[in-house]
Amino acid sequence: PPRFGPLQLALAAAGTAAAALDLCMDGWVAADYARRGQPGWAALSLSLLAVASAAAQACSWLWLRSDPPALRPAVPVALLAALHLLQLGFFFRCLHALKVGWKVCRAKAEEEEEQRHMAFLSHDISMLRLFETFLENTPQLTLLLYIILRTNKAELSQGLGIGTAFLCVSWSLLDYHQSLRSFLQDKYELSLGSSIIYFLWNLFLICPRILVVALFALLWPYGVALHFPLVWLAMFLWVSLQGTDFMESSGPEQLYRAMVAVILYFSWFNVAQGRTLYRSIIYHGFILVDSTLLALAWLWGQDPSEEHSYLLPVVSAALPCYLLGLGLRVTYYKWLHPNMQVQQEGGYDEVDASGGSDGLEFRMFLEPDLVNRRMQWLAQTQFPLSKPARQHFLNGAAAV
Repeated sequence: PPRFGPLQLALAAAGTAAAALDLCMDGWVAADYARRGQPGWAALSLSLLAVASAAAQACSWLWLRSDPPALRPAVPVALLAALHLLQLGFFFRCLHALKVGWKVCRAKAEEEEEQRHMAFLSHDISMLRLFETFLENTPQLTLLLYIILRTNKAELSQGLGIGTAFLCVSWSLLDYHQSLRSFLQDKYELSLGSSIIYFLWNLFLICPRILVVALFALLWPYGVALHFPLVWLAMFLWVSLQGTDFMESSGPEQLYRAMVAVILYFSWFNVAQGRTLYRSIIYHGFILVDSTLLALAWLWGQDPSEEHSYLLPVVSAALPCYLLGLGLRVTYYKWLHPNMQVQQEGGYDEVDASGGSDGLEFRMFLEPDLVNRRMQWLAQTQFPLSKPARQHFLNGAAAV
């Protein structure tokens, strides 16, 4: 696995601090609503936070129960269960990872076992952060924009909440992508330039989506209560048809698919092996049409004499912003993706892209007890292998 050093420890600490800051911002915004005599918005904001946290805690607990005993935190099971019931399981994971990472850095440990342990912890935290971010931050962003547009003013807490939420959403996607790529050899990891473009194209694709949903809710707030379940159901069925195999059993697998469907409501997320170019085109085409219809519905229903006329140029900029995001994505996969280096060396790898993968090399964990089966399976799914390499990978995964 990649070496865990002081820089990685600092980034892990920054990620934990950012998650804590985002939670505090959500609490501040909800308290501000209550203080200004808007208990309904405060309750809705806290409800979104509670649902997202409960789903992430459930995943965390299910993973802990299925993890190899050697890699579970050395604390009583009852305490772990209590922490998850109190919605503190994710932060416990983060603090535990920081403790292990500090020991690794302080001792300058080069033992493969310690490095694998740290990688195991980091991969799960990355995935949980992605889940909680999309289940909580993206709905919160939509609600914040809706409230700002409806009241025609923005409080300081709302502005800070929007800024931190947008950064958290885009950063969680980049962190997840980098986490999966850490299963590849060092030469296939993202460069700084590739990381920046990856971050930006996700940001430019997500912003217009959230904006048009908020605008639609401005005129038809109950329409969103119908629109979201319908699109979510379509995404859930799409994910189910792709035959995901992420969790240990069928029940938790449905929970995973339900959370992925929420992500797909706002952003592309690959869950199946094989050529993703056509799936990506279908998805972005669907989202583009759906978002355009929402924007047109707002344009048709809004009163030109209202104070919201300033939103017309904003809406007009949404489509170019989305197209810019798609352009940056094409730029990433055509010129900045590590694929380009692999192509020069005779192979490919794939995340949301197309091509073969005969030259792809995975970091294979030698001891089955130190394999993070969930994230390694996702990496194998999103970075397809040649047949001999795939068989070697499957043999290792089956041994877990």
